[in-house]
Order: sequence, then structure tokens, then C-alpha cells
Amino acid sequence: MFPVIVERVRGTPARIQDRVGSLPPEILTRRDGDKWSIQENVRHLLDLEPLAMGRLDDYAAKLAVLRAADLDNRKTHMADHNSKSVVDILKLLRTARTEFVRHLESFDEDHLLRTAVQPRLLQQMRVVDLAFFVAEHDDHHLARISELIHKFV
Repeated sequence: MFPVIVERVRGTPARIQDRVGSLPPEILTRRDGDKWSIQENVRHLLDLEPLAMGRLDDYAAKLAVLRAADLDNRKTHMADHNSKSVVDILKLLRTARTEFVRHLESFDEDHLLRTAVQPRLLQQMRVVDLAFFVAEHDDHHLARISELIHKFV
């Protein structure tokens, strides 16, 4: 399943571009109460790319426990992502995700078989599990983006 999951992860920027690329800024930055806007959801994925890359580094270093995420999402909450250009956000996401996929694809069989504890779930994860986790998180935010599009457009 590794190649299938990698393709899901690789395709996220294109899928997001397809969903939001033609939306006007007033729709992209509109919040649903205190919940994130479409643009904030997109940028949140970019905010987490360093964590995903860092976790790949954790596997490469044979660490027993993967680095922890900021479960409060402070970076996204404090960043004022709605003041940014969605075009710039999409470019940065594509660049970061391309690098993440390149790193994933560079792993040999030994790396792919390594496990480490995911600190929030407290369970062993392989690299493929991490990639699946990223893909599922992407899809969660894509679904939320679609909800907001249906609500505001």
C-alpha cells in the first residue's frame, strides 16, 4: 500500500488547488463562527509539514518515539493566515509536500520497516503508517474545505 498512500499524499496540493483556486478572497477568508476559514485550513496543512518532515528524520535517526505535535495548533491560530495570498500559500504547500514525498521515496526497505511510538496515540507506527496519518489528516481538512465551500458559495 505504500505507493498508493504516497500518491494520496503527493496529490493533496493539486486537490486543494482544484477546490479553492478560483474562489474569491472573501470566500477563502470567511470564518464559520470561531472555526478556521478555508484559507486557514489550507495553511494549517503547510504549518504541519515541518512536523511530518521531522518525523521522517526521527525514523532515519532510529528514535524510539516520534516528535510530538502541538495539539493546540498555536502556529495556525496565531499566524493571521487570512492576510496572506492563497496563491502564495498553495505554492509553498506544493513545494513543501514535494520535498516530503521526495524524502518518503528515498527510504530504503530498512527505513520503511522501522517503527517508533506516535506520542499522542501511544502506538508503534511504521513510515507507511505516518504517511497514511498525513493523508487522512489532509482528507479531513479537504472535507472541511468542501463543507465551507458548500456553506458559503
